[in-house]
Amino acid sequence: MKISKSGAIVLAIVIIMLSAASSASAADNTPYRLFPSLLMKASLSHMPQTVERQPQPGQYLFSSDRIPLLANNSVVAFYGHPSSKQMGILGLFPKEEIARQVKDLARRYDAVNGPDGVVPAFYIIYGTCWPKGEIGYLDDSVLEQYISYAQSQGMIVFVDHQIGKYSVRESMEKILPFLRYPNVHLAIDPEWRTLNPMKEIGSITAAELNEAQKIMQDYIIEHKIPGIRMLVVHQFHEKMISERSQVKANFDRVLLVHTADGFGSPALKRNTYAMNSRAGNIPVKGFKLFFKSDFPLAGYDTPLLSPEEVMALEPRPSLIIYQ
Repeated sequence: MKISKSGAIVLAIVIIMLSAASSASAADNTPYRLFPSLLMKASLSHMPQTVERQPQPGQYLFSSDRIPLLANNSVVAFYGHPSSKQMGILGLFPKEEIARQVKDLARRYDAVNGPDGVVPAFYIIYGTCWPKGEIGYLDDSVLEQYISYAQSQGMIVFVDHQIGKYSVRESMEKILPFLRYPNVHLAIDPEWRTLNPMKEIGSITAAELNEAQKIMQDYIIEHKIPGIRMLVVHQFHEKMISERSQVKANFDRVLLVHTADGFGSPALKRNTYAMNSRAGNIPVKGFKLFFKSDFPLAGYDTPLLSPEEVMALEPRPSLIIYQ
């Protein structure tokens, strides 16, 4: 059977419409995944035009839309333990003052991060590695005060577990319940997966990191938690994530953020970031900076990179953390 040229055009249009309807139906029933091209900050000019709708001002923070927060925003976070002045800036001031300071810094990033917005954040050490790999936990009520206050300020919270002598599964299961709060995301730090903190660098395997994402996604689905949540993993040495090329970053409900840790000179920090950037299988990147501390054993960046310099890193980091 022959089809005229005009008939062929009509048939093609019908096929396209049916395909679009099928895709829309599927999108209604599955988490939407703008990954990885939309989240590669170096490729903003090639962003796919497939977002169903853009979040309205003030709604993107805790929306259940199928758009990852980092698709349209950078995140600037202050890191530490609320009860310790030695573990980061977050412990140096009350939460109200930390919120004010991180918002001020976020505005500087907003001036240089292109079309993105900026979301300020608390990055809280919940499980601290002690000698012999034991873990000391922050009181839940204190963490919940920070979470509640952050929510009132349009901020998000990262809940970090240092792992210690425990398995990655045990560590994840300890922090998963905080996902019930709509502004909470999670983090694990391989450096502290050790029995000898401050004396040796710990590590996890790619299989363990994949398992952590699956555990988190299963929990989100089982408990009907809306949206896509971040899981941050830190690295500043190759040994910290073994078999790194085997790490997956394709979970629909978990966005893995690969963060370059470590203090030092700008050249050293750029080298560490470049080492992390070679892991193209984990395309969403973070970058950590260290303020000078009065604690004599604490390392710091000399000098501290400016927001302009951080945003010039390739690929551009989506998460910026200050300790």
